[in-house]
Amino acid sequence: MARIAVIGAGMGAMAAAARLAVAGHRVAVFERGATHGGAVRRLERDGFAFDTGPGLLHLPAVYRDLFLKTGREPLESCVELSQVDPASRHVFADGTAVSLPNASRAGVLAALDEALGAGAGERWSALVGRAREAWDATRRPLLEEPLWQDWRVLGRDPYPAVRRRGLFGRGKGPTTATLAEVARRELADPRLIALLESHALAYGFDPRSAPASAAVLPYMEQTFGSWYPRGGLRALADAVYERCLARKVEFSFGAAVTGIVEKDGRVAGVELADGRVAEAEFVVAGIDPGQLAGLCGGREPWGADEVRPGAGERGPGQLTVCLALRGARPADAVHRTVVHAADRAAELAGVFGDGPGLRTPCDRPTVTVLRPDDPAVRPDGAHEAVTLTATVAAHGPVDWLDGEAVAAEAERMTGIAEAAVPGLRERVLWREVLPPTDDMPVPGPALAGQEGRFLRPGNRTRIPGLYAVGGWSHPGGGLAHAGMSGAIVAGLIVHGDDWHGST
Repeated sequence: MARIAVIGAGMGAMAAAARLAVAGHRVAVFERGATHGGAVRRLERDGFAFDTGPGLLHLPAVYRDLFLKTGREPLESCVELSQVDPASRHVFADGTAVSLPNASRAGVLAALDEALGAGAGERWSALVGRAREAWDATRRPLLEEPLWQDWRVLGRDPYPAVRRRGLFGRGKGPTTATLAEVARRELADPRLIALLESHALAYGFDPRSAPASAAVLPYMEQTFGSWYPRGGLRALADAVYERCLARKVEFSFGAAVTGIVEKDGRVAGVELADGRVAEAEFVVAGIDPGQLAGLCGGREPWGADEVRPGAGERGPGQLTVCLALRGARPADAVHRTVVHAADRAAELAGVFGDGPGLRTPCDRPTVTVLRPDDPAVRPDGAHEAVTLTATVAAHGPVDWLDGEAVAAEAERMTGIAEAAVPGLRERVLWREVLPPTDDMPVPGPALAGQEGRFLRPGNRTRIPGLYAVGGWSHPGGGLAHAGMSGAIVAGLIVHGDDWHGST
């Protein structure tokens, strides 16, 4: 039985902690904040509750496996999960709208044909079929296994090239296309392009530079479905935390780690801000890997020939508007509606930029509207809790400390959201706006292609006993990937660094 110190209480860190505790280790978690869950946050006020991080779960099998492997109670005994149907409604710039059924390829095809015209569903279905090939090729190395030592092979994009007609189009081989190029070539219809690119944008990816393999994102959602836990995604974080406590994991909140202690060339514990040292044979770091060298006295955890943390890497942020509404939620209301940007080029320039300098948010960004049918998030049946989110430039390129600018952007998003909630402005009791902060946002999942630029540092480090977990480490961000990150780290510690993943 080893003593294990875990830095941070995010979802990946807690997933690792629970698995390690079940394996017989003594696990202590040190979290600098006041609560658990990391990016899975919650705002509560006047009987209303809002998820201010992820809003839906797209691969529940990861957490079903976690609960199965860490105790007798399955996930559904701890969290009331339900499929969201329709999975989403999309309102496009030209006013066209389509509702997509949950986890039904045939249903999605029919819905797109009816809303966008004959052939639209088949074009989308063909792209998702090719995305399945990319998923099958990379599922294990990018989700279930430690990052390969020969990680450069994952720099080749697994998304299959489309067979072309004509003298120069014969044959089939790997493509280096971006997601935007694939969308333009294979979908053509700007509404289908918006549908595809919205999945990348939601994870903070710029479709103009993201690899074609990012097409696995809508494939995952369409294949494995969209799920919602009663009480919101925070209920899932609470359940994982409770499972950790049941397995005797110790938590210390308000406990910032200021250094990683080493002895004889391997980790020996962590030093806390109050001067205490918690001894440990293993340290699991659920923080930005770019901070680890500083905690290790300048010793680099990854070698020059490995995937390393991006220097000063900063992705886009998320602007969240929480709306407390008077009036009951209509019975036919859709859980999630995506109102697409009126000007794609302006939105991408505003979020990712077309060059150095400050960025100007576009007038009508893509806004996701979440209105769950959940009594647990509203004071009574005569009120409704609605959350609006938009992917925006991080703080810095845009000054999100400017209160007037933030309020204006929130008002703009509220107006856009009326395409999903008619008469929205007249129903607002109050709103709270959560702009991006200086904290680095959680990135999207690791993707193959683009010479490995969308991979994350491996969970193993070259410092014996030190492991990395969470969204900024392999296999990247997102609830499912965070859960798998915890499983991979636990496997490496329990079975040794030669472990190659679950079978």
